[in-house]
Amino acid sequence: MLNYKLFDQNQEMLQKFSKYAKAYGVVFMLLGLVGIFFPGLMSLTTVFFLGWLLLFSGIFAGMHTWQLNKSDWLGWLKTFILILAGALIVIHPLPGILALGIIFAAYFALDAAANFTLAFKIRPDSSWWIALLNGILSLGIAIFFALAIGNPVKTVWLVGLLVGISLFFDGVMLLSLSGNANKKAQ
Repeated sequence: MLNYKLFDQNQEMLQKFSKYAKAYGVVFMLLGLVGIFFPGLMSLTTVFFLGWLLLFSGIFAGMHTWQLNKSDWLGWLKTFILILAGALIVIHPLPGILALGIIFAAYFALDAAANFTLAFKIRPDSSWWIALLNGILSLGIAIFFALAIGNPVKTVWLVGLLVGISLFFDGVMLLSLSGNANKKAQ
């Protein structure tokens, strides 16, 4: 997450940061509310997005290998793995959601570390505590995921719900940073 302290003295950059952080903050909050109120839908959307992303990545990796070096067996192996993983996730989304639970446990642990770092980097600021709260929330989500691994029913609704909560609070944090940057810009 970019923080506006990096360009504290540049009024134009502060105004741009404020404008875009506000817009993206609202979008993140709306997406977060979808995940909170419709966790199954958010879980399926997330896993289908990942599946199609892997599938198209595999197709482009194959095109690249074909054009560059048709005898590159590692390129073809990568292509095969990406296409297979993407197709399996799109065809059978439930195992993909369960795998996402494991991946998200690790992701949210790293997200917590990033938010803690941001919070202490901007600490004298009035909104530093929101980044700290976001870090605590991400750490809690990581722990929830770690505890839910192995229980398919919990993992299915947890993926959507907790991704939604995380997106919502990311949006709150962006709106807060936007307000502070806007004050500094004036």
